[in-house]
Amino acid sequence: MTRIIRTTVLALALWPALAFAQAQPATAQLPEWDKLTPAQRDALIAPLRERWNSNPDERPRMLERAQRWKTMPHDQRDRARHGMQRWEHMSPEKRDEARALFHAMRGMDEAQRKAFLAQWKQKTPQQRAEWLKAHPAPERGREGPPPMR
Repeated sequence: MTRIIRTTVLALALWPALAFAQAQPATAQLPEWDKLTPAQRDALIAPLRERWNSNPDERPRMLERAQRWKTMPHDQRDRARHGMQRWEHMSPEKRDEARALFHAMRGMDEAQRKAFLAQWKQKTPQQRAEWLKAHPAPERGREGPPPMR
């Protein structure tokens, strides 16, 4: 048998195994939490531990968010994740704009918010900049990203 034929036969013989291996999602290779090694668990928890230890004033807020997350319905969690991802990818200027808009709309009912946002969309960039200058975002801290509801 020539080398090409042997290689072809071997490739055809291994093809189903390779296809099956690629079809398996990456998560299938990782065990459930209870089956993780202590080192794997520690690697996952370390960032949270660091944040908890370095921000004692934030601990009540962190705990409250964790408890709220636990009781949140699945669709709300998905919306919250999407919002967090959008927030992480915003520029600092867009975050300031979002904070200012959130702060301005905070006490409005749904109809008022819709009207406000409709007006906002009609504004020119210059008008938006002037509004933001007149209504700046509050200082960073408790007034950060919108709360998860």
